[in-house]
Amino acid sequence: MTHVYCPECGFQSPEAANFCARCGAALMPPAPGETTLSLTPEEVAEAEGTDVEAALPEGPVLVVRTGGGRAGETFAPAGERTLIGRSPECDVFLDDVTVSRRHAEVVREGERYTIRDLGSLNGTFINRRRIESAVLEDDDEVQIGKYRLTFLRR
Repeated sequence: MTHVYCPECGFQSPEAANFCARCGAALMPPAPGETTLSLTPEEVAEAEGTDVEAALPEGPVLVVRTGGGRAGETFAPAGERTLIGRSPECDVFLDDVTVSRRHAEVVREGERYTIRDLGSLNGTFINRRRIESAVLEDDDEVQIGKYRLTFLRR
């Protein structure tokens, strides 16, 4: 039996499946003969002649890695409190039914950034562990719904 991998969450589904069982994203089986090429950020920078780090805004950022077709988008925590959720009023708007309207918040405490779950139904995860509150460190993976973001401190 062959499998198809979800382009949103990477879940392995049977080839006959049309939608991902984990996140509900539409699955498209690969075309025959199609190959995937993986490049490191350094290889991309060399190929494009740009510095990947220079493309990021100054200061700490959350970079979308997967989910919702928004890979590569960045969000810089603004002010003392940055609200994350499905509500359009949130500072970081994540359009997914598994994300609560007011899901989590990033709070700046001096030089530290802390993420707090705001009582969401599906939880907030840091490095694949469910948390209520956690201090964000460089390269931490934040998962909210089907979105996976990386916290980068610059």
